[in-house]
Amino acid sequence: MQLIDSVAAGDEGPVRAESGTPEPMFTFEHGGVSITVLGTAHVSEASVSKVREMVASGEFDAVALELCPNRYQSLVDPDAVGRLDLLQVIRQGKGAMVMASLALGAFQQRIAAQLGVEPGGEMRAAIDSATELGLPVLLIDRDIGITLKRIYRNIPFLRRFRVLSGLLNSVLSRRSVSEAEIEQLKQGDVLESTFNQFAETAPDIYTPLVEERDRYMVARLLAEADASGHSRILVVVGAGHLTGMARIVEQQRDNDQVDAAGVVAELDLVPPTSRAVKSIPWLIVAIILAGFAYGFSQSSEVGWQMVQQWVVINGGLAALGALFALAHPVTVISAFAAAPLTSLNPAIGAGVVCAAVESWFRKPQMGDFATLRSDTSKIKGWWGNRVARTLLVFLFTGMGSAVGTYIAGYKIFESATMS
Repeated sequence: MQLIDSVAAGDEGPVRAESGTPEPMFTFEHGGVSITVLGTAHVSEASVSKVREMVASGEFDAVALELCPNRYQSLVDPDAVGRLDLLQVIRQGKGAMVMASLALGAFQQRIAAQLGVEPGGEMRAAIDSATELGLPVLLIDRDIGITLKRIYRNIPFLRRFRVLSGLLNSVLSRRSVSEAEIEQLKQGDVLESTFNQFAETAPDIYTPLVEERDRYMVARLLAEADASGHSRILVVVGAGHLTGMARIVEQQRDNDQVDAAGVVAELDLVPPTSRAVKSIPWLIVAIILAGFAYGFSQSSEVGWQMVQQWVVINGGLAALGALFALAHPVTVISAFAAAPLTSLNPAIGAGVVCAAVESWFRKPQMGDFATLRSDTSKIKGWWGNRVARTLLVFLFTGMGSAVGTYIAGYKIFESATMS
């Protein structure tokens, strides 16, 4: 594997600058296959034009994209979200993942609306141009769900709230971004310096979000070069990945026996939750039930006082979460009634129950699914769209019940040990 050519905005590392060539890219060879990696901005009209120009040049016999199958599907079939089984998604434990994906796209979509450019326009242009010429489209990025799960598992419990606040900030932010700033990001310097700062302050987030995906995409390209029979591949990725991918190519230039399939398999694994973490909810339930038993052994008055504390605190905070989500009144009542019971069985979440109740009384319409992505780019849209509001009900009632479990559990334990 050999790096044979490079063009970029920076002058350090394996991606170097050449005057008069503003588009960041580099080319390397592997097993006789020439691979050109083009860096783009995901909301840049100039990037869209450059992608179309390079695909139409006739120099390439395949186009690889920084997309996973799910993101590819959302581009080529935007109406697929209208066929989403919302309750099935929530029951499968994917509700938080859907919310995170929506939040991640909200800020980018707002910038795109400001500049009049479709989000992911350069990827769409690559797909359309390749399809017109009959060129195969290769999807080389890791599934976004796996990436988010690896971020979640890679950071300590308390730091997970920082990630959540960051996603929330992406939704709430109203800062205007100029087209000149977007083009500056495409050159790599601002974007990469932001990534570098992110790596210094939060390497446990940066590693699965950026570094692992750089390795993953290079490995996928090597696997395609070995197996597909293509001779010249054009690769379209975000500019922030360009230097990292080029550095990996440079590091592996003397190694033509890279286990690409092994790297992909390794980075596709989601680290399992430790037994200790899995046992915490059941331990809390055991403590609470033991507290109830101890309370009733002292007197029925003490026992019922503990039960009352449990119901009021746990149910009250879950109901408060439902109110914050502007849930249907029946959903609020259901949250108060269900949370104290579901919290005694960690296999069932209050959020799932309340989301089912909400969707029953306020059944999402086709229009809610059709406008989901655009609605969630605005803060009011999360409460105005029935799909998004059901997700908020799931999130906030679940959070309220979880907090209530710990607070009420502590009070019951405290009452038992002091009596």
